[in-house]
Amino acid sequence: MNAFIVELPNRPGSLAMISEAIAERGINITGIAGATSAELGSVAFITDDDSGTRNALGEKGWVYREVPVVTASLDDRPGTLAAAARRLADAGINVETMFATGKDGDKVKMAFGVDTPEAAQRALG
Repeated sequence: MNAFIVELPNRPGSLAMISEAIAERGINITGIAGATSAELGSVAFITDDDSGTRNALGEKGWVYREVPVVTASLDDRPGTLAAAARRLADAGINVETMFATGKDGDKVKMAFGVDTPEAAQRALG
């Protein structure tokens, strides 16, 4: 699974355009995060269809990057994200994006877009 990171103009409708292009293909966005700074913003997301997402973004001409994703279930309590981040840092892994993808009981499901997925999975356990 990959996260798609797209740089967008910081103006009304940018998120709508990208999410509509993906939805038109029947693709579900299963996790998403975004932020803006001045005139630009970035959105990072995962879907249930990497290939279809690639095609949807390419056909609309959006420039994007793909980043491998590893998932982890973290206890829903203070400090568990810090501990996971420290394990990744100590293993020399760069986190390019991250977001919660859901909750299962007392666990928060997290997706980490990283530069070395195999090492990240080992570090996260």
